[in-house]
Amino acid sequence: MKTASVLTHRRVAETGPAMRELIAAARRAGVRVVFSEEEAGKHKLRAGDGVEVQPSMPEAADLCIAMGGDGTILAALRTYAGTGVPVFAVNFGEVGFLATVDPDGLALQFDRAFAGDFETIELPTISVGRPDGSWLAMNDISVHRKPGHRVADLAYGLAGEEIGRVRCDGLVVATPQGSTGYNLANGGPVMAWGVEGYVVSFVAPHSLTARALVVAPGDLLTINNASREEAVEVHVDGRPTCELPPGEDLHVEFALSHGTLAQLPGASFYHRLRERFGRLAR
Repeated sequence: MKTASVLTHRRVAETGPAMRELIAAARRAGVRVVFSEEEAGKHKLRAGDGVEVQPSMPEAADLCIAMGGDGTILAALRTYAGTGVPVFAVNFGEVGFLATVDPDGLALQFDRAFAGDFETIELPTISVGRPDGSWLAMNDISVHRKPGHRVADLAYGLAGEEIGRVRCDGLVVATPQGSTGYNLANGGPVMAWGVEGYVVSFVAPHSLTARALVVAPGDLLTINNASREEAVEVHVDGRPTCELPPGEDLHVEFALSHGTLAQLPGASFYHRLRERFGRLAR
């Protein structure tokens, strides 16, 4: 391992001590740590002695260290989706379901990271396409009625077949790793990592028959804004991305690329599920 990039969340006071541990571990391992100018400025770092600063996140790296909550980890996974660069994630968030390690004993954990002492798992993406652009989600995409506007009227079809039309507050399309987020809050099913497929669930449907649906991986999903007047908002991994005007379609495809997440040897989805959600219940 020669180079590692770094991405952190905005609360610098929380990650500052970990950053010092990271740079020290990289120097011990002879690994060059590469920061974007934004990250370097955030942590008041200068180039030199194993630290490199570039205008943006480097496209080529042997490892990415992400320090933050799931939002930061998702950003790192999206950045390196399709490249095979593993993301070694340290949890500085609330749940940290995607995190590789917690922020305890980080000197040892960073030594392990730079020695390559971890396993990897490939996490599928969701690709969202419209004539005016395309976006990549690691967890989910969601379509919502705009605040203060009427309930959304959404039609959806799969593999060229119309499935239904639902008046609702919104619709969520989630990957297996994203199924424990917004989809779970809607009452949708939890999908274990490694399941081939994705789930469609509804936010506050005005219907007795609208149910979550697990979709085969190769089936293209089309979402149509069936309203005659109201645009709806489209969010990618929880962030507002674009609007879908009345009468227009949104196309969703599964697993055109994958993000690579580092995990400790022996870790499993079911262990994460027990540890992360069990902790919230205590």
